[in-house]
Amino acid sequence: MAFRREKRNHQPLKLPLPTQTLALEIHHKFLLPSPDSHPLPPSLDSPPGIQALSDLKKLEVIGHGNGGTVYKVQHRWTSEVFALKVLRLGPDAAAGSQQANREADILKQVDSPFVVRCHGVFNGDDGDICFLMELMDRGSLHDVLRARQRLPEKLISYVAWRVLEGLRYLHGLLVVHRDIKPSNLLINDRWEVKIADFGSSRVVERNAHCSSYVGTFAYMSPERFDPDRCEGSYNGFAGDVWALGVVLLECHVGHFPLISVGQRPDWATLMCAICFGDPPEVPDTASPEFGNFVRRCLEKDWTRRATVQDLLNHPFVERSEGWTNDFDE
Repeated sequence: MAFRREKRNHQPLKLPLPTQTLALEIHHKFLLPSPDSHPLPPSLDSPPGIQALSDLKKLEVIGHGNGGTVYKVQHRWTSEVFALKVLRLGPDAAAGSQQANREADILKQVDSPFVVRCHGVFNGDDGDICFLMELMDRGSLHDVLRARQRLPEKLISYVAWRVLEGLRYLHGLLVVHRDIKPSNLLINDRWEVKIADFGSSRVVERNAHCSSYVGTFAYMSPERFDPDRCEGSYNGFAGDVWALGVVLLECHVGHFPLISVGQRPDWATLMCAICFGDPPEVPDTASPEFGNFVRRCLEKDWTRRATVQDLLNHPFVERSEGWTNDFDE
């Protein structure tokens, strides 16, 4: 269940992206224990004094998604504010609980300044599962694009650096995110960009290939969209790199870059563009460094695609270090 801050109609990019999850898992072997082998943990590392949902007061709704809602909440005794992500399991409660357990298992391992922090997981009313998260009160990169349409390269470089550092950390834990997109890159009041939403994520064995069809179609790499092209298996980490390349090119051109503006982004159109179309063109307005960076991300052959470490050493990203950014500039 990929939680999204944006509505299903992706208005600023003219792209109502489909986000349904298709459970086509093939021969996965995860390092995490089966979600059926233990109950949902009541908390991860809850702030002092937060023992139950009753310790929190809902202030406002800050996001909606497929099967869930995010609230801004306040601790009743300390006045500290958080985000509370509430997942409603719906009619297929067993599958929803299994997915939420997988997400909770991943969040228990994660502690990075480049990933949105989870403070605890609670069982809510009517079987809801609630994630108490760090509040990212500047919204998402999707919100920034909706307001500004395009971003300068200096800011894109900063976004690239932060996301790559987050991916380096996650991949070091053998976590494949599988749903990198603007609405899953959140921004706090210090203008820090962090990776969020692990509803589509998996833990894999080192150097293992995996097959899956989970996430947001428009940001899937060719080998994820059409696993037959690589005989049904691939390195999942390479798919996160492809998705980042699409996001950064989107930040530069101001619209979803893999199809023409106004073109209907249905499954067949996306399939043809991602799997069989020419690689997207980088505009002449882009610097040579940015153009090369994006092309290395969007290499259709995943075996030739740049790795996260390759990209962290790229000249385009190195320019971002030490820069104090402001998305309102």
